[in-house]
Amino acid sequence: MRRGARTCMRLIEAFRPFVRRLEASGLTYCITGSVASGVYGEVRTTRDIDFVLLLRIEDIKALRAAFPEDDFYLPPVEVLIAEARRSHRGMFNIINNAEITKADIFIAARDPLHHWALQHRVREDLDGEPAWLAPVEYVIVRKLEAYREGGQEKHPRDITFMLASREVNRDFIESQVERLGLREQWLVCQPEAH
Repeated sequence: MRRGARTCMRLIEAFRPFVRRLEASGLTYCITGSVASGVYGEVRTTRDIDFVLLLRIEDIKALRAAFPEDDFYLPPVEVLIAEARRSHRGMFNIINNAEITKADIFIAARDPLHHWALQHRVREDLDGEPAWLAPVEYVIVRKLEAYREGGQEKHPRDITFMLASREVNRDFIESQVERLGLREQWLVCQPEAH
């Protein structure tokens, strides 16, 4: 096991219940955000775990069974249905009541990049825990978007570490940078910018 995966799994010990329950549910998911960038690059603290989830209306019953209301806060069924029907940017949170930890769930819907991530997800063993991670290229592109939207310097730092630690498909990233208008943010993350 790579050092980053081991360190990251220790960091997210409180998030194990989310991963285990999604694994057992049979729903199609992948971990993204800071947890994934920690596996692919440099580990840093985070307050939540992000998932991309393929959630159709018929999957809501399985999701609710995986996260029972005695132990987890899950939005009401009507909210889940509304979010699952969005064409893009559908999302909701799950909160572990005992640990007061949170998972941000981004619904794949009709977002082509979410679907690409789910089709190319990577199976990782994180300190004995099997889990699906979004591909590094997806994590980089989403962090570029987050940087454009919020301007937080943690995102280019995460991207810089991932680029230094991993082989990436730069052609794919470049195509998404062009499609999503992320050229300015991408240039900030290049070695010559530092």
